[in-house]
Amino acid sequence: MSFPTHRPRRLRTTPALRRLTAEHRLSAAELVLPAFIREGLTEPNPISSMPGVQQHTTETLKRAASEAVELGVGGIMLFGIPAVRDATGTAALDPDGVLNKAIRDVRAEVGDELVIMSDVCLDEFTDHGHCGVLDASGYVDNDATLEIYARMALAQAEAGAHALGPSGMMDGQIAVIRQALEEAGHTTTAVVAYAAKYASAFYGPFREAVDSQLTGDRRTYQMDAANRREAVLEVELDLEEGADMVMVKPAMSYLDILADVAAMSPVPVAAYQISGEYSMIEAAAANGWIDRRAAITESVLGIKRAGANIVLTYWASELAGWLKESR
Repeated sequence: MSFPTHRPRRLRTTPALRRLTAEHRLSAAELVLPAFIREGLTEPNPISSMPGVQQHTTETLKRAASEAVELGVGGIMLFGIPAVRDATGTAALDPDGVLNKAIRDVRAEVGDELVIMSDVCLDEFTDHGHCGVLDASGYVDNDATLEIYARMALAQAEAGAHALGPSGMMDGQIAVIRQALEEAGHTTTAVVAYAAKYASAFYGPFREAVDSQLTGDRRTYQMDAANRREAVLEVELDLEEGADMVMVKPAMSYLDILADVAAMSPVPVAAYQISGEYSMIEAAAANGWIDRRAAITESVLGIKRAGANIVLTYWASELAGWLKESR
């Protein structure tokens, strides 16, 4: 049987029918707000390539976290930018360093009302901008980096992070961090594995956001954009090592990867709508080429439809506000 027996348009005739039959819905509780705090700021510093996003001071970060709670946002992912960097990212281990202090401040402000996630990676803290320490030839030393990640993870757990996000794509990073947490008694601290993180051209604005010192690229440790099956291998390894959640990054250009991971993962799957994806929509909207609110909503819904249980997006609070209005 076909037309006229089947008229799919019948279920599209009114907004109420479309709402009733929608296959996927957005929820503020599934959104995570990435946020940057920069040491030494007395006023928030706007990020020129990411309109509407800023490097926070302690006070503005706490306000952003409180606002996220009020709007029903699920979590916040914290990134710290230190005043002083060195070859091994020493500031990442300082209990009073910018990121660890920010974790404590946000935890004191919102308690358990917001899932506080933190970035376990050295790229913001090294003077060369790589996600790990370098050997004599300039190659990122995987195993030496793991030792620092374990200490970094402990510092963040002790500061009060609910979930740690190892994002450096070092082999074995989840196992090392999980073991360190267990041995130190942080048995309830979750690990959100950046399991399939690609070396992407869309990270550009993030480099400004964290004042990256990187020269060259990260292709020796982040995944190649040409590879699909390898993502499933990376996820399987992280699951074996104890990941509580897994992440695909970027999101919008890797929806096929996200769908693959969602189909096989027994744990929650996150996807990170990254800086370049954010900035492209903002730029097109600023030029009047697209409807900003509709494009933002559709882009995040597309990530959800592909299989994400959790979406990291710089629009988390704004989108949560829209969802609250529409209820």
